[in-house]
Amino acid sequence: MPFQLPAALAISLLLHVAVLWWNVIEFRPPPTPRLQASLQPPDRPVPASDEPLLKNTLSSDPSPAAATPPPRPATATAAATTRAVARRQIEAAQRKLSQHLYYPPEAVARGIEGEVRLLLRLADDGSIIDVQLAASSGHAILDQAAVKAAYAMGRANWAQSRELILPVIFRLQ
Repeated sequence: MPFQLPAALAISLLLHVAVLWWNVIEFRPPPTPRLQASLQPPDRPVPASDEPLLKNTLSSDPSPAAATPPPRPATATAAATTRAVARRQIEAAQRKLSQHLYYPPEAVARGIEGEVRLLLRLADDGSIIDVQLAASSGHAILDQAAVKAAYAMGRANWAQSRELILPVIFRLQ
């Protein structure tokens, strides 16, 4: 009888180890999903330069400064030309950015989508000095991928301004 307890304990330990070892051997990671993602142009038009990017939606009574519209260009043709130039700059930036942009695999696996707006600061020669988030997508992984791609662009020789707000849209198909 004195040997029954240690024998039972040893048999129990061996059975537990065998069951756990069997689970370790049989475990295979789940297959990775095959999803494809691409960078698409925005569904809605890019806001005009005379429209503010961020709006105060928390204030219940508008202040007099917010109620006055921003000054308009002198002529309609000048405004149209400015918008066309801005649109061409943004389209050129998106084309160049799409060469360096990747959809993070973790975001694809979790089905994360979003839109990031980047503020690019450019030097006189068109090189990118600084990239900041003007508006986050709400997902840090998408924000970081957009910022890395913007730095990877290197230059924006076609840009006529020193600052450029660039929308980056992440959509799964």
